[in-house]
Amino acid sequence: MLEQKNVITIGGDVFTPWENVDLFLKRANRHWLIAGATGTWKTVTLQILAEEFSKAWVPVFASDVKWDLAWIAMPWKDHPKVHERLEHIWIKDWSPKGFPTVFWDLYWEKGHPIRTTVSEMWPILISRLLDLSDTQDALLHIAFKIADDNGWLILDLDDLEAVIWYMDENSKTLRKEYWNIWTSSIWTIRRDILVLREWGWDSFFGEPALKLEDIMKRDFSGNGVVSIMDSRKLMSDARMYSTFLLWLISELFEQLPEVGDLDKPKLVFFFDEAHLLFRDASKILVEKIEQVVRLIRSKWVWIYFVTQNPTDIPETVRSQLWNRIQHALRAFTPKDQKSIKVVADTFRQNDQFNIKEALTEMSVWVWLVSCLDEKWRPQVVEKTLIRPPQSRMWPLTDEERKEIISRSPFNWFYEKRIDRESADEILERLESKVEQEKLAVLEAEKQKIEDEKNIPLWQELLFWNKKKKGFVQTVGKAVMRKAANKVATKIARGIFGSLLK
Repeated sequence: MLEQKNVITIGGDVFTPWENVDLFLKRANRHWLIAGATGTWKTVTLQILAEEFSKAWVPVFASDVKWDLAWIAMPWKDHPKVHERLEHIWIKDWSPKGFPTVFWDLYWEKGHPIRTTVSEMWPILISRLLDLSDTQDALLHIAFKIADDNGWLILDLDDLEAVIWYMDENSKTLRKEYWNIWTSSIWTIRRDILVLREWGWDSFFGEPALKLEDIMKRDFSGNGVVSIMDSRKLMSDARMYSTFLLWLISELFEQLPEVGDLDKPKLVFFFDEAHLLFRDASKILVEKIEQVVRLIRSKWVWIYFVTQNPTDIPETVRSQLWNRIQHALRAFTPKDQKSIKVVADTFRQNDQFNIKEALTEMSVWVWLVSCLDEKWRPQVVEKTLIRPPQSRMWPLTDEERKEIISRSPFNWFYEKRIDRESADEILERLESKVEQEKLAVLEAEKQKIEDEKNIPLWQELLFWNKKKKGFVQTVGKAVMRKAANKVATKIARGIFGSLLK
């Protein structure tokens, strides 16, 4: 078994050969911010960090928006440039290597499907997913309340739609207990559910739901497994992408137990394009995000927020990101120049270089790195030459991807969908029972009418309206009723034809 690592070597100091920039895992239970302009190789940063965490026995979950982080599964070939870099950085354990990897895909195209139930995703996230107004959001909460009160499981979109339809059909009765139920809002929610189906989210809601322990695995050598979710298709709708990852973070927060002081994290979570999480988010949702980010540290889960500009993250969240890796930034506009000043001022200054100038001049292989010291204080920023990755830096072929999936311990477990009894089936059965009762009442009324038609004339003459009507009047009305019934029967047969024969 490989020796367990407690130190991660990020790279080497640009100004001093063989003086490495290290991260001590025990001292860094704070979240991270990785920022840089497009094209500055932030994904390579994630690749190198994921390699180091895996070797340190720490599982990794990463959202891959371009499918180039998947390269970590295959070893790099030896290259002269690598040895040039290693001459500057004191690293003894470098060799071409692939890392244990599991591929996931919400749409079940490039990896194992990820699923959860509608109930587990909470009304506030479903509301964000459906892009509901405040009024519609309130109605959605009522739907969950009705389902809970009746013990109906809302597992998939069929269940959610069945509950919404039930509210529409029984709105007058339900208003007495659950206040106003607005028909217009109900139809809006049903329309938005249809949009979700068009986007393919039918495959996401249902069972078997993702088990969190399945993204927190180690392989037989102790290396942390790198779980990579293909997010290329999901990224086509920023709201859906951010809502999904927020759900996953909140599940980690809700389900994992609090732990004491550990030597290293239980899981590292890379959130690429993190600024999308806060786009068009309500004040309540931002407060929830801030709360989860603050409290999940007690579960020893680290979150790496990856974005183009640090100012894309709200200050209340950014203030909790004590570890920083900064790639080059662009200064094309006055707004860009202002952002560079803000970023430079957040680092502890280093007398060896000018941070503002470095931010616009750094190559793709150089970062600004600031970690926490032994007293949990941000260290002086270091201009860092990053270590070369051990995994390769060119795309996987379809054959390689399929081979990796076929060796996965979850192969065909999540692919087999389970459909147990839930709200849709229960409400369908209740509706069928109501329809049968209505039919029984109609049949009884019909039989009563038929029986009245077949009463002999002499009984009508003796017992109908004896006290109120005279005998002659009673006889006349009874005769007229019999004649009308015969005419009506003939007309009914003439109009409906064979339908009543």
